[in-house]
Amino acid sequence: MRAPSGRPRAGTGYGVVEGRREAGGIAVFRGIPYAAPPVGALRFAAPAPPEPWEGVRDAGAFGPTAPKVPYPDTFAALLPDPEIPGDDCLNLNVWTPDPDPGARLPVMVWIHGGALTRGSAAVPVYDGAAFARDGVVLVSFNYRLGALGYGLFPDAPANRGLLDQIAALTWVRDNIEAFGGDPGRVTVFGESAGAISIGALLAAPSAAGLFTRAVLQSGAPEVLPRDRVRTMVRRMAALLKVPATAGAFTAVALPDLLRAQAAVLRRTNSLVGGPAFGLVADPATLPDDPLEAAAAGEVPLLLGWTAEEYRLWLAPTGAMRVLDRLGPLAVSLARARSGKDRATVRALRTALPGASAAELAGQLLTDRLLRDPLRRLAGARRSAPSHLYEFRWRSGVPGLGSCHALELGFVFDTLHVPEAAWLAGRDTPQELADEMHAAWVRFAVTGDPGWAPWDGSGPPKVFGGPEREGEGAGEALAATPPVLP
Repeated sequence: MRAPSGRPRAGTGYGVVEGRREAGGIAVFRGIPYAAPPVGALRFAAPAPPEPWEGVRDAGAFGPTAPKVPYPDTFAALLPDPEIPGDDCLNLNVWTPDPDPGARLPVMVWIHGGALTRGSAAVPVYDGAAFARDGVVLVSFNYRLGALGYGLFPDAPANRGLLDQIAALTWVRDNIEAFGGDPGRVTVFGESAGAISIGALLAAPSAAGLFTRAVLQSGAPEVLPRDRVRTMVRRMAALLKVPATAGAFTAVALPDLLRAQAAVLRRTNSLVGGPAFGLVADPATLPDDPLEAAAAGEVPLLLGWTAEEYRLWLAPTGAMRVLDRLGPLAVSLARARSGKDRATVRALRTALPGASAAELAGQLLTDRLLRDPLRRLAGARRSAPSHLYEFRWRSGVPGLGSCHALELGFVFDTLHVPEAAWLAGRDTPQELADEMHAAWVRFAVTGDPGWAPWDGSGPPKVFGGPEREGEGAGEALAATPPVLP
């Protein structure tokens, strides 16, 4: 569908949208609502359908981002996180090479990270043009964050951010054909909290059939104890001097709510645990353990990690220096926290000769969060393949190494975007982006990223670094067979 101006148009179940033609003839539609604005009585409710509109809705700019608090300064310098004001934050974006209902192209749906408290689909590194260039329809969307999406209340549905994600995927199923996509060939992919979200989608009954393949980057399926999440709400309630209910929080002005959220987030630490906003087991939305459900599922998976995930959390804050001063004590505490034995630590020292106490402790802690559960998931699957990878290229930003989130500019092939240099530095290898981006596209199109499924042993596929002699850090830490009950 083409407007008289030459701009692309597409019809949705709620009305016609008009996008823009960009470089290479790619059609881009931004800010399309997939649910009603979550305001007033809908602030803590399940997502409701958007109101239909008359005429043609302009889809030339990103829509509002979900309400959130900024990153602390140390992380804000590394992780771009645009804030676009407005109530209509449950919106999505589509990049397509051919907005023709007959094109039937494979679809990839991106779920952003940010610890379920930050991030959006408007981050420049997440531009979907390269996927559209390579024959894929790329969709990205916003979802509710923090207390609005993941606070646990007695008078509101749990896991509202997950319900938003399911609503976005339902919109894709019902509308993507008008943008040239095939609703029967949908791959979801996400990083960090986005990957954790995909673990929940693999287990959520209401998400069944909405996607056919999944990519989990640096995030493992998990649910948090309900008390950990409820504690965040209670702390906010104490600061706001209101009851810890959705009804009371709805009456609080949004800026005041976000100030209280910022205050309680300063008292959390995602690396060592403690209270946090997150997904919880819930009979209505998430009745099964996500890790067990994903292991038993039939959706092909691509999953992996970066070689030094921990550096994003520890290096910018100065925590690496603190751990190095603690020396062997830091390693002992991390070993206890990760549940590893002394033989595993000895193997890790052999795999990483010359590693400091902070580096050893960081590997042990991030193994507990990521490498162990992802290996267990891949090793336990019987009904569908799992392809493992490790990203080893090291950032040009001092201290970051192969840190968490570093692979994103390579997966999206957006190293040319200025914001990509915030995390990666300026001397980035385009050939690595070509290789990694092509693997993600190949997986979405065929289910095979280009290397054999993991059989429960051996190293993962390596991106951006030489194979280590003998065991690598990941192999050293895989001290027990990857088995799920």
